[in-house]
Amino acid sequence: MPMSDSFENRLHPILEEIVEHFGTPFHIYDESGIRETGQALINAFSKLSGFREYFAVKALPNPGILKVMRDLGFGFDCSSVAELLLSRQLGARGDDIMFTSNNTAADEFILAAADGGCILNLDDISLIPKISEMPELISFRYNPGPRRSGNSIIGNPIESKYGVSHEQLVDTYKAARDLGATRFGLHAMLVSNELNYEYMVETANMLLEVAEWINAELGIVFDFVNIGGGLGIPYRPEDKPLDLDKMAEGITTLFIDFQKRYGYMPKLYMESGRYMTGAHGVLVTKAINHKDIYRKYIGVDASASALMRPAIYGAYHHITVAGKSMEQNAGRVDVVGPLCENNDKFAIQRSLPDIQIGDILCIHDTGAHGHAMGFNYNGRLRPKELLLRSDASVELIRREETIEDYFATLNFEPQTLIPETLKRLAN
Repeated sequence: MPMSDSFENRLHPILEEIVEHFGTPFHIYDESGIRETGQALINAFSKLSGFREYFAVKALPNPGILKVMRDLGFGFDCSSVAELLLSRQLGARGDDIMFTSNNTAADEFILAAADGGCILNLDDISLIPKISEMPELISFRYNPGPRRSGNSIIGNPIESKYGVSHEQLVDTYKAARDLGATRFGLHAMLVSNELNYEYMVETANMLLEVAEWINAELGIVFDFVNIGGGLGIPYRPEDKPLDLDKMAEGITTLFIDFQKRYGYMPKLYMESGRYMTGAHGVLVTKAINHKDIYRKYIGVDASASALMRPAIYGAYHHITVAGKSMEQNAGRVDVVGPLCENNDKFAIQRSLPDIQIGDILCIHDTGAHGHAMGFNYNGRLRPKELLLRSDASVELIRREETIEDYFATLNFEPQTLIPETLKRLAN
């Protein structure tokens, strides 16, 4: 959807100056908007003591953003060693980090356990033997299979590579308990970019029912229930936003009822990424070419290497042209980048104002899974990241990649292996 009025009112009066100083393309994020969204999340679940958001680092892995999350009291959801190390650089340790990886190698678990550790949220029963020492607190990701449906982005649970199956779950917790675990968590994430708040309430209810079942089978009391992420944002102008207050009301009621029945309440965790930052970022790019053949194309100086969601998902991202009203519709155009791939398009047959060479385009809602999903195909380089601070200053929080960065992995000491079989043949 179009950026918020408050973000627009802060950004647009200084956008030309930002472009002149930093050059294009760049992602720019709105600190005030991120803080407001985070505080709204805290307020919504204020009736549940122990509620905590674990920001999904994969959405926007930048220290400048993660510091804001730390200020809000959030932890970090990490799915790789790099994300884990990035979080630790900001002082996160132990319960501040949820390590939810999948298809994980044994050496990654060694790093996860080191330097203050983290909450391990294991994806499969087969991973238990890969842990050198069972921690006191352990969590498992649950995949309900045919008991639930997913959505178009993350797919149906029965087809998903994630999580422990329903049939394996009791044996999984029993195995962890037998190896010394004394505290337990339960996690699931079944959807992505979901705008239906009722789905998230149903997920909370499902997990509480599973917690009851495991307790009945094994006597396990759960420290926390993590309903995952997947909270959506309205990318299209006509989309209705997620009703956070109704979602929180429904989930809070479920947890209070659980406490009445069982005499205790697990802490509620979640791991929103897109919901926290997605709407609070734009990709700013400049029109550099016109092409008029079977369609009219507007070429810009950014490519899918800076924002690949439209290319891989067919995702919609709203586009505005600085200084021009959307009512000044000049016809339908494709907005394209320079990659040698025909899906390198930010918009297809989009109604936009008349765009001239040098005009500045703002591609909205790039604050999550934008720069983070970048790549280097064609040797294209990922752009810089900026943060529009609450005091209206603009800070560079990641420089753009350079040609030297691209070639850095080609600078190495030569190595050649001559296999023993080849040596024998030579003799």
